Amino acid sequence: MSRVVVVGAGITGLTAAYAWHRARPEDEVVVLEAGDRVGGKLGRVELAGTWYDTGAEAVLARVPDAVELMTELGLDQLAPRTTSASVLLPSGRHPLPAGTLLGVPTSAEGLEGLLSPAGVERVRAEQSLQPLQFGADRSVGDLLRERLGDEVVDRLVEPLLGGVYAGQADRLSVAATMPALAAHLPRHRTVLAAAAAARDAGARSREAAAGNAEGPVFATLPGGVGSLPLALADALPPGAVRLRTPAHTLTRTGGGFALTVGAGHDELTADAVVVTVPAGKAARLLADVAGDAVEPLGGIPYASMAVVAMAFRGQPLPPGSGLLVPPVTGRLVKGITISSQKWPHLDVDGLLRVRSSVGRYLEEEQLQRPDDDLTAAVVAEVAELLGLADPEPVDTHLVRWGGGLPQYLVGHVERVAAIRSAVAAVPGLAVAGAAYDGVGVPACIRGARRAVATLT
Repeated sequence: MSRVVVVGAGITGLTAAYAWHRARPEDEVVVLEAGDRVGGKLGRVELAGTWYDTGAEAVLARVPDAVELMTELGLDQLAPRTTSASVLLPSGRHPLPAGTLLGVPTSAEGLEGLLSPAGVERVRAEQSLQPLQFGADRSVGDLLRERLGDEVVDRLVEPLLGGVYAGQADRLSVAATMPALAAHLPRHRTVLAAAAAARDAGARSREAAAGNAEGPVFATLPGGVGSLPLALADALPPGAVRLRTPAHTLTRTGGGFALTVGAGHDELTADAVVVTVPAGKAARLLADVAGDAVEPLGGIPYASMAVVAMAFRGQPLPPGSGLLVPPVTGRLVKGITISSQKWPHLDVDGLLRVRSSVGRYLEEEQLQRPDDDLTAAVVAEVAELLGLADPEPVDTHLVRWGGGLPQYLVGHVERVAAIRSAVAAVPGLAVAGAAYDGVGVPACIRGARRAVATLT
């Protein structure tokens, strides 16, 4: 029998442990978690008597990784009733245009109102620019401001990237955050054409894989996405997950690895190790076994953010799943999800359940407020933006995600390649997690399975 040690009990670590156990049930699986719960950034709270996500509140259903894992675990999946979000601008609310690629339009059609007349003309004018040249990686903002104008970035792309990465379009990498678009940019003379080709290719790929490219975009679980890590932990052998047991050091031995773990710095040996913790912690842990990974890991910074979950007494609202709030509005919140309109299982008792997030990379000063002050400010702004007649909440929860979201800055793809090269030189060692190939739940699941496949 062999022993595999997985460092970190977030969705990536638990998926890796589960995949290993399924492939080699005779092996011992140990999952080390420094905190007092599993799930990492997939958290949930009891909001007015109902489980409510304060981490990811949905998974992409048009890629197979998460929905297949949920099905394998015997978990029922729920589709949203609506995903029709609006963008909030000083001029009012405007429906998010259909068919964009993380906010990148495929044509100028449907942008009226959301962009100024001059902004729409600027998008149309891309056809008259010199043919697109895309070689070395660039920031999303740099590329799109040059080709489509500032308004596309500030009003469309920025709020979407801010929601996914808590980052800034002028710093985030095209190749890392929009890989489908980046793959098509060298083949087309305009960004609009490349975005349209990437969108169509994605639809064809989904149809080939699942037989239905037009199914629900998102899915969740009756107990929230935060219940998925609990189901994975329950599918592991008893005692496999060790909470409040950090890994301090990792060294090579003649037959594998030795770790010092827990409050007593006890030694734990392993035949294989999968490291799924954030980049900074991974760098410290890998320093003695894969030293060349340390510097590129250090080049992956993290943004902090906070989520406020709120329940209000029921009151009528315009239809839709929520609002995107670009930084150009000068607002505190980045967006609002009207969960009781989006998800049928959260519309059960007449209460209006809502969540909102605060904080972007290098713009986290608002997070320095005390909990009560920050919660009150977010609640007041949400009540104003939604036009609530009864703005007094019946329940609130503030959850802070310090260093929660990795930033895929320009050059991220090369950094990840250097990390993987250094780790691959060490037999029995693998890394996975949100720091590498995607921050979404499906990407983390896919990365975990890939890591295990390299070792088993």
